Amino acid sequence: MPEPTLPTIFERSQPGRRSARLPAPDVPERPLDDLLPAELRRADAPGLPELAEPELVRHFTALSHRNFAIDIGFYPLGSCTMKHNPRINERTAALPGFRWLHPLQRPERAQGMLQLMWELGEMLAEVAGLSATTLQPAAGAHGELTGLLIARAYHTERGEDGTRRKVLIPDSAHGTNPATVTIAGYEVVRLGQNADGGVDLDDLRAKADASTACLMLTNPSTIGLFERDIVEVARIVHEAGGLLYYDGANLNPIMGICRPGDMGFDIVHFNLHKSFSTPHGGGGPGAGAVAVTDRLEPYLPRPVVARDGDRYLLDDDRPRSIGKIRSFYGNAGVAVRAYTYMRTLGPDGLREVSENAVLNANYLRSRLRGAYELPFDRTCMHEFVLSARELKRRHGVRALDVAKRLMDFGFHPPTIYFPLVIEEALMIEPTETEAIETLDAFAEAMLQIVAEAGEDPARLQNAPWSTPVRRLDEARAVKEPRLRATATPEPMAAPTS
Repeated sequence: MPEPTLPTIFERSQPGRRSARLPAPDVPERPLDDLLPAELRRADAPGLPELAEPELVRHFTALSHRNFAIDIGFYPLGSCTMKHNPRINERTAALPGFRWLHPLQRPERAQGMLQLMWELGEMLAEVAGLSATTLQPAAGAHGELTGLLIARAYHTERGEDGTRRKVLIPDSAHGTNPATVTIAGYEVVRLGQNADGGVDLDDLRAKADASTACLMLTNPSTIGLFERDIVEVARIVHEAGGLLYYDGANLNPIMGICRPGDMGFDIVHFNLHKSFSTPHGGGGPGAGAVAVTDRLEPYLPRPVVARDGDRYLLDDDRPRSIGKIRSFYGNAGVAVRAYTYMRTLGPDGLREVSENAVLNANYLRSRLRGAYELPFDRTCMHEFVLSARELKRRHGVRALDVAKRLMDFGFHPPTIYFPLVIEEALMIEPTETEAIETLDAFAEAMLQIVAEAGEDPARLQNAPWSTPVRRLDEARAVKEPRLRATATPEPMAAPTS
C-alpha cells in the first residue's frame, strides 16, 4: 500500500504558532519610505506558514525520508557510479584548516591546502598516465569543455584552428559530449559502432582527416565494453593530426589496471564525484579535474598549483594558458574528499576497487542473462546494458515499466533508454561497494518482474504501488513544473493512473 499523503507545510500551519520569538528592536524605527520604495513593497502579508519548532522539524525530516539516496539503498544508476561515500572523507573535509580556509587567503598562509591539491594532481596524473593536471573544472561536463578548449588552443597555436573544426563522437557517447562540442564551437561528427560494440574502424578511417580536431571517447564505453581496438583508434586519430580525448565518466573499472595515457589519449577528465567517491547528485558539488600530455601542459587553465622546493604556490604566469575557467581554484572541499579516498586506499586499493566493480557487474549480468536480452553478450566492465525489447514485444511491458516496478522492491531504478543505440535499454552499474546479498536481492527482483510480465502485465504497467506518489505524468511535469507549495494552491490534475 502507498504511504499516507504527507500534508504540506501550509496544511500543518496554525495561526499564532511560532518557531522563534525575536526580541523587540533596540534601535529607533525608521519610516518604511526610507527603507523601501512604495512600488517595491507588497500590499499583503507574505502568507508564510505558522508552525512550532517540533512540527517544523518533523515536516522537513519526513520529507527527507522520502528521498532515495545511496545511504538508503541500492542505486544501480548506469553511467553514474553511485558508490558509497566513506565517512572518513567527510571527517577530513571538515578539519578546521580546510573548512575555514578563505579562497582569498594568501598562498603562504594556505600551504596545507596547496600541498594537498598538488599531491592530488600528481596522483591523478599517475592514474591517467599523463603529465600534468588542473583541478579547476566544477564538474564532468565542465571538464569536457576545459579539455576541448585546451585542444582548440593547441590547434590555434599550430595555425590549424580554422581548418580543424570537427570532433568525432561515437553513437553511444554520453549526451554531454555533443553538447560540449557545440558549446566549444566545434561541429559534431557521429561515428558508428561495429558488431562487437566498439568503434567502427572503417567509419573512423573515413572521417578522421585534416578537419578533425579530436575524438572524444569513453573507454570502457557507455555500453560497458572495453574498446579492444583502442591502440588502432589512437593511431588513426593521431596520424590525421587530431587529439584523443578521454571522457572519464567510466574510469571506475580500470583504475590501477590500465591508464588512458598508455592507450594513446592526450586529454583525460576525471569525475571525482564518480570514481573517487565524493558526494554525487542533488546538483553538486562536483569536480572534473583534467590531465594532459606534456605538449598540452602550457595550455592548462591558470593558475596552476606548483611546487618550489618545500613551498607551494599558485603559478599565474602562463602566457599560453586558456585562462581561468572557474572562480578561485575549483571545489576545494571535493578535492579534499577525493584525496582522502586515494590516500586511504593506496595504489593496490584502487586496483581492488576496479576489480570488484567489474566482478559485481559481470555477476549481475550472468544472473540476468537469458531473462533479458543482452545486445552485446560478452564480458563487461563496470556496467552492462540489458534490453526489454522482448518484454515489450511479447507482453507490452517497457523498460519504463520495469524501472517503476523495481521501486516496489526498494531499489532505485537503473538508467533507462540510454544509450540511444539500444532499444528499451536498461543500463545497470552495481559499483564495487555492494555486497553479494544486495546483488542477489536485486537479481531476484529483476527475475520476478520478468515472471510478472507474463502473468500480469498490468501490474507492471501501473507500478509503482508502494510509493507515496504513484506514476506521474513525467512529460507534463517537465513542461509544467510545480516546484513549490503555496498557501492557496491551484487544483491538481487527476493522476494518469
